Amino acid sequence: MKVIKIGMPIFLILLSCTFLIASINLPKANLGNPNGPLYFPLGLSVLMMIFSVIYLFQELKRLHEKNESVKDLLEGRTPMLIGLTVVYGAIYAVIFEQIGFLFSTILFLGALLFTLNGRKKWLVNILVSIIFSFISWYAFSELLGVSLP
Repeated sequence: MKVIKIGMPIFLILLSCTFLIASINLPKANLGNPNGPLYFPLGLSVLMMIFSVIYLFQELKRLHEKNESVKDLLEGRTPMLIGLTVVYGAIYAVIFEQIGFLFSTILFLGALLFTLNGRKKWLVNILVSIIFSFISWYAFSELLGVSLP
């Protein structure tokens, strides 16, 4: 168990190093700033590395504490919620191209919220799934000019 707690931050550090190297090797842009495509992935890689190192130090500090969180994770509703979220995500990926971003996102969020909140909060579940989907669609398609299916 202790190896897993240290293994994840080490894996994340290695992954951030890989992204950093890949970012540095991105081709230069032909138009505008030649290093323009480099800034965003490079910044994300550096941030990921910083946070991973912080995470590693936190886990090293807590190495000798007794932790029951993994045991608690496998009890109660949590395994069912994780499984349903994975299933909903797979269905979302399948129907995304067929019915488009807006309707598939409404269905995905609606199913997820009904699973998490239950039927008692049906109005909140429906409103959040519709409003969030429309705001996301508007932000990407209208404000940012990103073409969504």
